[in-house]
Amino acid sequence: MQRFQASGLAHRAAVDALSVDSNELLRGHKAVEIKHNGSTYRLQTTKLGKLILTK
Repeated sequence: MQRFQASGLAHRAAVDALSVDSNELLRGHKAVEIKHNGSTYRLQTTKLGKLILTK
């Protein structure tokens, strides 16, 4: 797990975030479905190598 420090005001707290490489999520596929709080989301790559998350 990597720790990211929030920038800006001194009163902002640090945020813990899990860092995962997109290749680990996609495993050679163009898209993957992610289930979250009863909804299904689709994470997909574009022709330019960008990521799109849609509900």
